[in-house]
Amino acid sequence: MAKKQVVTATINGEEEVEFLCKPQQSLLEVLRDELDLTGAKEGCNNGNCGACTVMLNGHPVNSCLVLGVEAEGAEITTVESIAAGGELHPLQQCFLEDAALQCGICTPGFLVAAKALLEKNPDADEHAIRFNLANNLCRCTGYDKIVKAVQDCQEQMKESVS
Repeated sequence: MAKKQVVTATINGEEEVEFLCKPQQSLLEVLRDELDLTGAKEGCNNGNCGACTVMLNGHPVNSCLVLGVEAEGAEITTVESIAAGGELHPLQQCFLEDAALQCGICTPGFLVAAKALLEKNPDADEHAIRFNLANNLCRCTGYDKIVKAVQDCQEQMKESVS
């Protein structure tokens, strides 16, 4: 039986957290089972669907493909940190208003990936949005409503800056 290892990481911008994990445990398993952060979903468990997308050191990753022990010293951002102070992030609100979700399995991954895109490129055009969300699969809504929600969020964010 593999010995558990101590890993220290910063989760959702808060203080460092220490957790124990087996060497073969994925970051997704650690987040869900050890840290009780169940927002990231297990869709395919082989990196093809994006339901488990989290930010690792500022980059979107499929947490099912990252070992928990690889998170040593890392900064991890999950979907749980998108809403602040009980208020939905504009992206979450747009997903609701544009009906860009149904069963909810893919939604956390889309939100994390879309937020990363908008932070990097707030003026992304439709092609860039579709390209950057291509690693996330949805079997319920299709993609038009998701893309529209991201575009609507862009407009809201621009208006709030003005």
